[in-house]
Amino acid sequence: MEIDFNTLRPGERYKVLASLVTPRPIAWVTTVDGTGRVNAAPFSFFNVFGSNPPIVAFAPGNKSDAARGVPAVPKDTARNIRETKEFVVNLVDETVGEAMVQTAAELEHGVSEIEAAGLHTAPSTLVGAPRILESPVAFECREWSTLEVGSNRLVIGTVHHVHVRDGILDPETLRLNPGQFAPLGRMASPDWYCKTGDQFEMPRPE
Repeated sequence: MEIDFNTLRPGERYKVLASLVTPRPIAWVTTVDGTGRVNAAPFSFFNVFGSNPPIVAFAPGNKSDAARGVPAVPKDTARNIRETKEFVVNLVDETVGEAMVQTAAELEHGVSEIEAAGLHTAPSTLVGAPRILESPVAFECREWSTLEVGSNRLVIGTVHHVHVRDGILDPETLRLNPGQFAPLGRMASPDWYCKTGDQFEMPRPE
């Protein structure tokens, strides 16, 4: 099968990319707007891209309603980061998967996804946006840059503080304790995910 991306509509390209580039980690991003209202939303076009400085990046798309002729506007996450320059990336494990999906609903600007999903927040240490208390890992980030490539938006952030649930990392080595962290992975759209409990080692050659 050969696919010429130049002949596909954006939605069709998304289907191909989101189906084949898997599993993807999920960035469950919390932000606040200029008045302090908290927003939470998941994004699977996300990853870590460096450690010096530590950087993460994710791609929040636009809200749109082409059927009603409403123009596309940035999602609340992108608008809030534009205002405050800060955000928190909360990671998703099996215990919070259902709640994460609930926060994917497109609510009116300023409506709390946290409350709607029955979640709780805790203050961050260095940034204004709170972290999700139920999340096993939270990265406090400041925006380094937001790149616009066509209709894509890529938010690049530097990580300044990390919250990790006790037991996930060895405090001496900072390496993962096997069996203590089982994040969910994003598979094909619209509704497919995978568990990561079945893990194994493949040592690299010396």
